[in-house]
Amino acid sequence: MGDGQATREVVAATSGIHASDMVLNIGPQHPATHGVLRLALTLDGERIVRADPIVGYMHRGAEKLFEARDYRQIIVLANRHDWLSAFSNELGVCLAVERMLGMEVPVRAVWARTLLAELNRVLNHLMFLGSYPIELGAITPIFYAFREREILQAVMEEISGGRMHYMFNRVGGLKEDLPAGWYDRAGEAIETVRRRVRADIDALVRGNEIFRARTRGVGALTSTQIEQYGVSGPIARASGVDFDLRRDEPYLAYGEIPADLLRIVTRTEGDCLARFECLLDQVYVSLDVAEHCIDRLRSLPVGPINVRLPKVVKAPEGATYAWTENPLGINGYYLVSRGEKTPWRLKLRTASFNNVQVLSELLPGTLIADMVAILGSMFFVVGDIDK
Repeated sequence: MGDGQATREVVAATSGIHASDMVLNIGPQHPATHGVLRLALTLDGERIVRADPIVGYMHRGAEKLFEARDYRQIIVLANRHDWLSAFSNELGVCLAVERMLGMEVPVRAVWARTLLAELNRVLNHLMFLGSYPIELGAITPIFYAFREREILQAVMEEISGGRMHYMFNRVGGLKEDLPAGWYDRAGEAIETVRRRVRADIDALVRGNEIFRARTRGVGALTSTQIEQYGVSGPIARASGVDFDLRRDEPYLAYGEIPADLLRIVTRTEGDCLARFECLLDQVYVSLDVAEHCIDRLRSLPVGPINVRLPKVVKAPEGATYAWTENPLGINGYYLVSRGEKTPWRLKLRTASFNNVQVLSELLPGTLIADMVAILGSMFFVVGDIDK
């Protein structure tokens, strides 16, 4: 029997077999995510044909708990849904309440908030810059990333007493003034982190041929998909969506920062590599902005760091919407008040929720081997989804 005839007989014998797609559950343990997520993947061989992100395993009920706590107490809840962006989260709530009250915050508090928000942005990005290569088999970068995080966390801990949940924002400003000599220590930390990120993490990862082979051209998002799903932050800018609230709708002191310092990092490829590079280059920008804020704070005259408030704070009846450029993207705070000391409703629009929903369109058509690389490059915190 010839080889060709044998092949035809094997095909004829197996052509009647019905093969169904395989449904594979990824999670709900931690699959390349910061939190508990479940992905239901439908596979045809090694290729994903459908992906359903299933959330809710970490539901904290923060939005409901806001309704039973006054405007001072809700800050402790607000800074925990994205534990890597705690300062920025509590800042957004304070901005919304201050807008409702028509409150003008002291200029020193405005610049200090801007400085601390950028340091918090660097802390957030360093976690992802170190943890993402782990998903691709590179262990060393996480040690460098944690080393740099410790340097910045030391200066943040000095002013607030907290390592992750700072509780340093207050309605009307900050808890207290920055301690004597802190500007010098913060400046030294910024310079050290800038030098080490460039020498270690950047030099080690960005040009690594294995890392580039696993990320370049993988998991590409178009600008149209970004806009349809409301994806924002570094992920959106990696796909060419040039939008950043710090420049386009300035808040805090961002409107006074020179454009050559507040550079908006973008790419056009929209793949895993572009997302990583956007995050990495954003670290340098945030360090430059933080350094500028320190110089500005040094030149300001001595003055208050907050507004003295009555014992009970009651926002007037009405509604407002405040949004901020958080490290992972746009966070929105929809506050509704009925004139009481607690919010009637405080709805959070978190960046991570939109960033994970686009996976249902991004993953189909890709190989299962690329799934972890794509998932890790979407930079979301699951607590931010299950707020």
